[in-house]
Amino acid sequence: MLSEWIELSLEETRPIASSGRLRGGSYRLHAPGILELTPTECRATARACVFSVGIHGNETAPIELLGNCLARIEAGLLPLGAPALIILGNLEAIRRAERYVNTNLNRLFRRDLDETGMEPDRARQLMSAVDDFYARHSGRERLHYDLHTAIRDSRFPRFVVEPFAATPIRPEQWRWLAEAGIQAVLHQHRHSWTFSHYSKHYHQAQAFTLELGRALPFGHNDLTALAPMTRLLEALLEGREPRGADPARMAFFRVAHELMRQSQDFRLCFPDDTPNFTEFAPGTRLAEDASAGPFTVQDEPLSVVFPNAAVELGARAALLARPVTPPG
Repeated sequence: MLSEWIELSLEETRPIASSGRLRGGSYRLHAPGILELTPTECRATARACVFSVGIHGNETAPIELLGNCLARIEAGLLPLGAPALIILGNLEAIRRAERYVNTNLNRLFRRDLDETGMEPDRARQLMSAVDDFYARHSGRERLHYDLHTAIRDSRFPRFVVEPFAATPIRPEQWRWLAEAGIQAVLHQHRHSWTFSHYSKHYHQAQAFTLELGRALPFGHNDLTALAPMTRLLEALLEGREPRGADPARMAFFRVAHELMRQSQDFRLCFPDDTPNFTEFAPGTRLAEDASAGPFTVQDEPLSVVFPNAAVELGARAALLARPVTPPG
């Protein structure tokens, strides 16, 4: 069933059984796109792992990557040794191969959410699933990797965003990510209400948004470059301590400013195909907005990440970051 779970979820076909046995444990389907794996015996080093994909529906490589891991578990090639919650985020957007249907799901993960509609309802369902999962495994360290791909090229094709929250990141996380082929780290500067932020802020989880290359349609992804990331996920699913590498091989950045779209008359003053982490010198005008006015780089260079002039009004149109020293 695990090898077919993603296809069945997207086809809106309910499996014959909502629970069952597998090598080293069992599975349970809590709701469409929400699957829990429970080992018969947890390894001492096992974390309570949340792995989410498809929060944006056009980002397919992480879905394929996680599907391969599930198929290996079902085939008995990957023994389960850690509890894991597997989430397909925006099911309707995945079916349509679109980033979202009505609004960006990855800005809705806050407990005081009062919006209505398909995506807000899905956000509430996913938050509840995470709450319940971590409550069932309260004695274990909590981890959440939210897997994405970016809509544009990047100087660093594989990078992570560390959400802003009081919980410090453990040193082994940086080592694991370096070994997994991550090339850059972006530290957020304020609360952002993304899915990984939810787990870090409300549950003190070790949590990241992982950008694993360029967004492409199903069947067009070359997963070869993601083999090191696959090894990290498999180690965590087995409950093993993953291998690590020197974090200094990654470039570290911290967000210094956000560009917000405040009016319909808004534009970014650089080409649409500008790669993530492109650096702009002082004096460069980066945006113009009829309400907020222009934004110009001041005393130090800034690198742009996630530029998108077509966001909803009031939403972030780009992050602007500066290099920082890697953690000791």
